[in-house]
Amino acid sequence: MSTVIDRRIETAQATPNLYKTLFATCIGNALEWFDIAVYGFFASYIAHAFFPTQDPAVSLLLTFGSFGVSFLIRPLGAVVLGAYADRVGRKKALLLSISLMTLGGAIIVLMPSWRSIGLIAPVMILLARLIQGFSAGGEFGSSTAFLVEHFPHRRAFIASWQFATQGASTLLASAFGLGLTHWLSESQIQDWGWRIPFAFGLLIGPVGLYIRRHVHEPESFVTREKVRSPLTLLFARQKTLMLLATGLMVISTGINYMLNYVPTYATRSLHLPGSAAFSATLLAGVILTVVTPLMGLLAEKTGRRPLMWGSLGLLILTIYPAFSQVVDHPTPARLLVLVGWMALLKSVYFATVPSMMADLFPISTRASGMAITYNVAVTVFGGFAPLICTLLITATGTSLAPGYYLMVLALVSGWALLKSQVRLRD
Repeated sequence: MSTVIDRRIETAQATPNLYKTLFATCIGNALEWFDIAVYGFFASYIAHAFFPTQDPAVSLLLTFGSFGVSFLIRPLGAVVLGAYADRVGRKKALLLSISLMTLGGAIIVLMPSWRSIGLIAPVMILLARLIQGFSAGGEFGSSTAFLVEHFPHRRAFIASWQFATQGASTLLASAFGLGLTHWLSESQIQDWGWRIPFAFGLLIGPVGLYIRRHVHEPESFVTREKVRSPLTLLFARQKTLMLLATGLMVISTGINYMLNYVPTYATRSLHLPGSAAFSATLLAGVILTVVTPLMGLLAEKTGRRPLMWGSLGLLILTIYPAFSQVVDHPTPARLLVLVGWMALLKSVYFATVPSMMADLFPISTRASGMAITYNVAVTVFGGFAPLICTLLITATGTSLAPGYYLMVLALVSGWALLKSQVRLRD
């Protein structure tokens, strides 16, 4: 009798709570994207504090350079932390990644300015961004694998929250920007106010660390067939799976960073006021936050492929006319419609991508495969999207170039989706 009771207790302990597990995993993703957004929004103040030069433009370039370096190191973080998650455990990898994120955030919050300690300040800020980029590289693969392995029957819905939190983080960062500019003077923000949102992010870290300590490894991972070297297996026998997973990601990450490029595109190419550009970006954040998990729920009923094919088809058919309308008649209202439409299509497609990527890889290489392919797509097709679009506009002489770029990426993702269908049930 006691043995039966003990087994029931073990089963109850092993059964995870959906919302606790969701919060424990997504909080790291939220912290990552919150720090990215805040760093971008307050770049000019960070430049003043840590990268002062006689030329403000050079100072700002140095600041964005330290921002970009964090993306270049992400693939290394994906390789190291992804393999760690596959060999040692999802939970330990998640604890390590959020600890590193918190450490990087602490350096940024507490580091004295260049005027106080000289060259050490910018070097330490660069180090902080490298630490955060490395940790972010492994976060997506480990956390998504953890989610879908705990709740395989609800994988489309629960994995969609990985990207819903990105929109929520951007909204929160925007709220800090609006609040600080309203309540503090320019000199106060420049002296110390810019550190407030980073301090808030620093508080999130210990909360996430505490919650992640109290979650358990998925049973399917514990009972998996152990592999001595997940990376060797991945690169030796699963290169096609990596190619397909990267292909599934490219249109989604391309749209994501295109939305970040909107302020520059609207003001420089379309000559619209900055207020219109940031209003459009804010609208995109709302849509991504609200619609993405709803599409994850819908995918549980209709299947993932109808949503993915529908959003890709609509993108290919409508993105050129949508850009053409804005370029030919640049108004704030048309810009809002364009950005809102891109965010909506991204939400429909993006909601299903994490679970689809997870299904491509076996448990023994899932975290590594997802982490590497996600970060390759983000770095190449997302991080360089603004640069590629700027070069295309310059080379072609038309502001429609971003539309062409997204159409090409949609075709690539369509190819990957078609090939993935051969390997997967829905």
